[in-house]
Amino acid sequence: MLEWYDFTVYALFAGYIAESFFPGDGPDIRLVKTFLFFGLGFVVRPLGAMLIGNYGDRAGRKAALTLTILLMAAGTGVIAFSPTYATIGVGAPILLLLGRVLQGFSAGGEVGGATAYLLETGDPKQRGRVASWLEASMGLSNILGALAAFLVTALLSGSEVRAWGWRLPFIFGLAIAPVGLYLRRTLDETEEFCAEAALRRDQPARNRVPLLEIFRHHGQTLLIGFLVAVLWAVAVYVLMIFLPTYVQRPDTFHFTASQAFGASLIGNVPFVIGCVWFGSLSDRIGRRVSLFASATALLVCVLPLFLWLKADPTLPTLLVVQSTLCILVASFVGVAPAALSEIFPAGVRSTGTSLVYNGAFTLFGGFAPMILTWAKQQSAGSIYAPAWYVMCAAGLALFAIPLLGRASRSRRQLDSKPLKLEGAALSERGEQV
Repeated sequence: MLEWYDFTVYALFAGYIAESFFPGDGPDIRLVKTFLFFGLGFVVRPLGAMLIGNYGDRAGRKAALTLTILLMAAGTGVIAFSPTYATIGVGAPILLLLGRVLQGFSAGGEVGGATAYLLETGDPKQRGRVASWLEASMGLSNILGALAAFLVTALLSGSEVRAWGWRLPFIFGLAIAPVGLYLRRTLDETEEFCAEAALRRDQPARNRVPLLEIFRHHGQTLLIGFLVAVLWAVAVYVLMIFLPTYVQRPDTFHFTASQAFGASLIGNVPFVIGCVWFGSLSDRIGRRVSLFASATALLVCVLPLFLWLKADPTLPTLLVVQSTLCILVASFVGVAPAALSEIFPAGVRSTGTSLVYNGAFTLFGGFAPMILTWAKQQSAGSIYAPAWYVMCAAGLALFAIPLLGRASRSRRQLDSKPLKLEGAALSERGEQV
């Protein structure tokens, strides 16, 4: 929750950050530049996925998770205390970019390690429910971030928020360092990882580098997982992260900052509950059925909700639309962590999950706010561009979801070979003893 709070609060205060770090431009250009920096933070996420994911598959889940905490705290601290453009000139946006790079690198390695840890410590029959807490915690972070944004904009004047108030949520986010380190030092390493690590030590011929192994033997699985993860990325960053800023624009829906953040705050409550509920449901009816039904619902329902909001741009309508969108997103992302991590064997699970997740989020999620802000400037009809963007991602997911079964069967076939090798090795060692 604390890690994703630090990452998403940037998007919530993008308009205020734009005024502090990109003065002299028009409001639209400032916002595009701010979201460009938001997107650039995603560029390093695949690098974080490869390096920290590989580190997690070799050194352990706990070691990788602790490293991501420290990196996220450092990036958030840089943003919180960076001087403005008026103070140090061009050095200000450079420091802002440094903070985003550190945050992006941290987030890139977070998902694979966290998902692997949840999956490997949970009951095999309840993996969907357990892994759903990955996204439920993101919903909790959105609640925390929206609450911070609502309080700051409600209690401070507009000039105070622009001058210094926008920094307060980032300063609060620095609590991630002591709390996160304490929590993660108390974790035990997973048995499945320990068994895999022991197997690699006992059999030097199989002591492969996870990053090389994933590309050598799991290319098709990576592609299928990536196509599914595109909807994960787009749904989250368009409908939950970007929308509260989008609806405030005078050329879209004319809502105030407190109304938009309040709706986001309320909408994330059913999102958290929905993630766990849909994750638990997938344990009973299967991951592919759950994901396919959810992707279909997103394809069909998002545009009508936007049309309704445009026709009746009132606060009650915004609350219903935001909450409905959050439930639709929860139905997909509550199941996706377990579905995608299950298609990779334990030895490359952290690396594989990190790569498909961060590849999709970098290409289709991170730059979504900038792309959609630019698209809105081109024509009045593009007010529905966010809905069309989500629908395109849903189409890709509907094509790839049926193929998850093939990837999962391939993974089980690869898993069965190491088990036989391990048994033979243990038998040989027993005879020697």
